[in-house]
Amino acid sequence: MSQKKSIHFEISERKILLRLVDLFVVILGLYILQICIDFDYLTVNKNNIGYLIVLGIYITVFGTVFEIYDLQKSSKLDVTFRNIVLTASTSVLFYLLTPVLTPFLPERRLQIIYFYLGIIGMIFIWRWAYIVFVSAPRFYKKVLLVGEISNIENIIKPLNQSDPNYKIVGFINSEPKSESPIKFKGLKEFKSVDLLQVIKEEKISEILVASYNSETITPEVYHDLILLLDQGFAIREYTQVFEEITYRVPVQFVGKDFYKYFPFSRSNQNTLYLFFHRVFDILFSVIGLFIGVLLLPFILLGNLIANKGPLFYFQERVGQNGKLFEIVKLRSMIVNAEAAGAKWAEKNDSRITKFGVFLRRSRLDEVPQFVNVLKGDMSIIGPRPERSFFVNELSRIIPFYETRHIVKPGLTGWAQVNTRYGSSVDDSLTKLQYDLYYIKHRSVFLDINIVVKTLSTILYYRGQ
Repeated sequence: MSQKKSIHFEISERKILLRLVDLFVVILGLYILQICIDFDYLTVNKNNIGYLIVLGIYITVFGTVFEIYDLQKSSKLDVTFRNIVLTASTSVLFYLLTPVLTPFLPERRLQIIYFYLGIIGMIFIWRWAYIVFVSAPRFYKKVLLVGEISNIENIIKPLNQSDPNYKIVGFINSEPKSESPIKFKGLKEFKSVDLLQVIKEEKISEILVASYNSETITPEVYHDLILLLDQGFAIREYTQVFEEITYRVPVQFVGKDFYKYFPFSRSNQNTLYLFFHRVFDILFSVIGLFIGVLLLPFILLGNLIANKGPLFYFQERVGQNGKLFEIVKLRSMIVNAEAAGAKWAEKNDSRITKFGVFLRRSRLDEVPQFVNVLKGDMSIIGPRPERSFFVNELSRIIPFYETRHIVKPGLTGWAQVNTRYGSSVDDSLTKLQYDLYYIKHRSVFLDINIVVKTLSTILYYRGQ
């Protein structure tokens, strides 16, 4: 069955496209300023290549911090404009304050305004074009879902939330007919006998097979899938697509053949990587504790006024390989907050003091944990350490939960920069999916990504 393939961009392609064109339009904007208004602060020529590279690095780094490469946010013009202004403002500020790496300030200060507005204007025009054209429905990847109807809602929701251009147009129930069939109204259902026709009429680019038990796929559907595969049609398995789009490992769909889904990163046993990881932990912790000491007078004052009681809070947590250790934090809850027993933290938790809310959202309550990092109980980056009470409870409910303990717990992690504070079993499942993704793909580049995204978390005040 041959058909004309529709044009669409994968997630990685769109992220690369955003970054590359951002840099291109900024350089184009500088060139336009240069020929139109006698702009000479940063001209586009071979003598200024180093200066242009520094500007590109600043825009890329701060663009990541202020989330202009987040695909969900990049599809909304108002959010995009706000993030572009924040990115340009911070990039230009750093550019002006690093004269060793950048040109000296121009005599005509008005050129700085041209420089600043030129960056904002060019990136915004390009991002408007991206939303109108690249993010338009004509470039959606149209997908047909084949799987058990009982799992469909849990399958489509995270994919739709993660990638606005990944469009599941309908589904085919792969299960044999039953006397009391389940109906799902959130997505159009097609008949299994019409699979080939649906692909042609709906211009489907990919089939997503989401069957927890492949034995439930009917012979008719199986035959058509084999026929399509022989013709080179894209047929993909759900867990692979889920991991690629959401950057999470869908542990709830991993069965007895779990070893197929957990080829853990070689970095977990790489001596050189672990050595530099430890050096980074020590250096970062020393800097963090130094900053904490500088802020200590203000923290003491806030604790005295709006958080009366002990400044520090000690609690037992589960570390690497299940080893228990005592974590230290700045106290953010009332004294004896768990006198009635351990319980989940909640949104607008009445146990959290007014000053405690600030400490949590600014992440200042985590500063004393640099001591735990220096002692080797924790790392800067890794899954957040949990209490043994909740570990025992969650391990009975969530598969592979204790797998997160094969690496050191961290001060920040992939789950912390991608989701909010967990306050339920469902939240813990989502966090575990992110934690396992980190363990599976652990690398220097992922660590750097987490550090940069942690800055976004702090700047946007996303702690609880």
